[in-house]
Amino acid sequence: MNAACSLIGAVVLAATSGAALADTSEVLFRHKNWMVEGVTYDDGSIACLAEVSDPDDSFSIWVYPDKSISLQFFSTNWDFGDTDSHADLKLQVDRRADWSLTGATLHSSSVWFDLPNSDDAVSFLTEIASGRRLYLRDDDGTDVMDYPLAGSSASMAAMIECGNAISSTSSNPFKS
Repeated sequence: MNAACSLIGAVVLAATSGAALADTSEVLFRHKNWMVEGVTYDDGSIACLAEVSDPDDSFSIWVYPDKSISLQFFSTNWDFGDTDSHADLKLQVDRRADWSLTGATLHSSSVWFDLPNSDDAVSFLTEIASGRRLYLRDDDGTDVMDYPLAGSSASMAAMIECGNAISSTSSNPFKS
């Protein structure tokens, strides 16, 4: 994981140096179905991304320096348009109880949902880490997409390490 720490450091250094960068990403960790990346945007903002993908579809978990977490579901088969709309969806990991995503944002080819800063979010990510398959369903419970989660435990650990690295870049020593 030392190489990952070095790459995280490079992403953090580049983002905090004030240099204008094009959108770039560095693969920090790859295991089975997962890839974890450090992402730097041209405005200097940074994020960590853990993703399961194939050429047309993906499930992504985004972690930001303020420790907020977003889920993104993407498919080239979806076209929600350029104006945001919202939908209530359900997720299920393996055969566990459903999770409700109330008010998920539909935009272009993606579904976005911000996880609340709560114990429920931690429980959901724990299920992802120990799960084998994630099911995305509409509010009525009809299957929309499913994603393999092989390798998620190690990948969630790498994502947490990346998230901790980028959240420690605050220049205000009195704000955590």
